[in-house]
Amino acid sequence: MLRSSLLAASRSKGARRLVESTPLTRPVVERFVAGDDVSSAIHATAEVLADGRLVTLDHLGEDTVEESQANDTVEAYLTLLARLEQHGLTRGAEVSVKLSAVGQSLPVDGEKIALENARRICSAAAVVGTTVTLDMEDHTTTDSTLDILRELRVDFPWVGAVLQAYLRRTEQDCRDLAYSGSRVRLCKGAYQEPASVAYQDKHDVDLSYVRCLKILMEGQGYPMVASHDPRLIAIAADLASARSKDSYEFQMLYGIRPEEQRRIAGEGNRMRVYVPYGDEWYGYFMRRLAERPANVAFFVRSLLTTS
Repeated sequence: MLRSSLLAASRSKGARRLVESTPLTRPVVERFVAGDDVSSAIHATAEVLADGRLVTLDHLGEDTVEESQANDTVEAYLTLLARLEQHGLTRGAEVSVKLSAVGQSLPVDGEKIALENARRICSAAAVVGTTVTLDMEDHTTTDSTLDILRELRVDFPWVGAVLQAYLRRTEQDCRDLAYSGSRVRLCKGAYQEPASVAYQDKHDVDLSYVRCLKILMEGQGYPMVASHDPRLIAIAADLASARSKDSYEFQMLYGIRPEEQRRIAGEGNRMRVYVPYGDEWYGYFMRRLAERPANVAFFVRSLLTTS
């Protein structure tokens, strides 16, 4: 019930106005979001890399309704990539891109515009020596996102995919993408989806995650295990025991279980932190609250202690 309410609020303009106008919210948001601008993102990236972790950066923004917004997002990524190179950070930092932010949902030629914009970002990433991962959003965009992925991989075979274990289709998508050189981030999923396409019970989602993880670990690709769940992390480590440590990685979100992130990295594993930044933080923030009750408890405690 709480998760559904928070996910619904993530799409509510009224709830957004309320949350964004509350001064007490800001200190809590800063736990999950690196800052409003590229300088904040660079600073957070350097801090994470300094203790042996890796980074993927997300310039926050989604549901773009005008082509000019999509162009602005592309320019933000080009600036980010140039700054990463300038500060010598590209060996450990890549970028994650939501296709909705670069034009996918535009009413006319949205998919074509998103493909060309994503291609511009990939070209810039290639020049500075890093990679790009395409974030996955709600189920209505899955086919379009995978189509764009296939197009991009013709020229940029290193472009990463994201698959969501709560979708019933994902086991087959894992089979399709578990080929040599294919980078695939497996997460549980953070959007409100109907029962016709997604598992609703947490236990069913966990079981699906393990089934999908087995497919990826037994395949020839590069699995990226995106989870904060200690049980799933332990299962992933067991499934990966026959692999070299440079053939897969763990991923967690900025601000969540940082000590566990350092522990995993300290054991010689590749541990990548998803670092979001930008002033369009509301939707991302609400989905983080919805994912784990502990996040909501942290939010409430922070409001009480701040006030």
